[in-house]
Amino acid sequence: MTLKVLNVLNFNSMKKIFFLAAMSLLTIGLFAETVPAVDTRVTFVGRTAVEGTSISFDWTATYFRIAFSGEGLTMKASDVKLGVDTEEAAAKLHNYYAVWIDSPTSAEPHRIIEVKPGQQVIELVDPMYLKKSRRSVHEVVVQKRTEGEQGKTTIHEFTAIKGKFFPATPLKERQLEFIGDSYTCGYGIDAPTKEEKFSPETENASRSYAAIVSRYFDADYIAVAHSGMGIARNYNSKFPKWHMPDRYLQTFDMDSTQATRWNAAEHAFKPAMTVIYLGPNDFSVSLQPKYESYRDNYYRLIRSIKANYGEDHPVLCVAAKSHEYLGEYVRELAKNSGMKNVNYLVYCPAQHNHTNEDLGADVHPNYNGQKKKAYSIIPYIATITGWGLQDAIVE
Repeated sequence: MTLKVLNVLNFNSMKKIFFLAAMSLLTIGLFAETVPAVDTRVTFVGRTAVEGTSISFDWTATYFRIAFSGEGLTMKASDVKLGVDTEEAAAKLHNYYAVWIDSPTSAEPHRIIEVKPGQQVIELVDPMYLKKSRRSVHEVVVQKRTEGEQGKTTIHEFTAIKGKFFPATPLKERQLEFIGDSYTCGYGIDAPTKEEKFSPETENASRSYAAIVSRYFDADYIAVAHSGMGIARNYNSKFPKWHMPDRYLQTFDMDSTQATRWNAAEHAFKPAMTVIYLGPNDFSVSLQPKYESYRDNYYRLIRSIKANYGEDHPVLCVAAKSHEYLGEYVRELAKNSGMKNVNYLVYCPAQHNHTNEDLGADVHPNYNGQKKKAYSIIPYIATITGWGLQDAIVE
């Protein structure tokens, strides 16, 4: 008899549990808002492609802003590794993103996430932060730390748990474009010493000179950058027929077929000027390009930039006088381009201390070294754009 009572009690308890679980799911459904990546309240900055209701990209430093209320924020995303032939090779690639909430991107990120192959739901914000916060509406910034060869990400949708979405900060009035190599990608920035070898974990586009300059001017920016790229010759002759003048035309960094070409006219992003910081890879070993080859390829890149933004669009050509010919090449081609508003900056090699103070992985600039690059470039942008200098220290 007792057993029968227990069975009845268990059955009733189970009914109650199922009822509460169903109500909980219903409550979450009623008080959660899910929107596709293409929702106009989300602001994407960078070269992206719309694929149905999803948005895909692979260029370094691409980022988005999203504003929400509620008890949590998740993102449904997927990642593919392009240009690799084996699972073993793909396993070495890692696509990392920095997440900030209610704070500037110069601050320590709220968290670092990895978008892995296959579709997944990723928690962007720590629920404990939301419980402690006095804000009712939060803005989150998510930026790609790693470059294109680490993966192409597709964002499918966002969900505000027990909350809803609001319009995020739109494109800022000030906008900049940077074209570069590993320096612009933030290669090895977070490595503790110059002897350390590169790993995706130490690459961090949010701490590159391009990010620092953009924060100084409170500007949105696009980085068209890939490690090892040159104007006429890539590092150690890598990809001899695929240089930055070709790569610049692409929507996706790793699309060597150029099947998806970037059409600037179709997008709202209109930079006030473009900074080109290329050249070290062209002169990386003894076999170096002749001036005519370097000049002609550089002009090809500048013409593509001006085709995007107009003949009057300012271009700043940056080079370090660290190689025998590089500084002279850039100075001469900029002075004699015959095109409007082509400027140059050639700085001396003593800009950096060649110690761990300024250098990270594989003798690339760390954050301190990147700040020195940024502070060299800022006055030129201030003058060329007319934005002026500020009494501010930017990180």
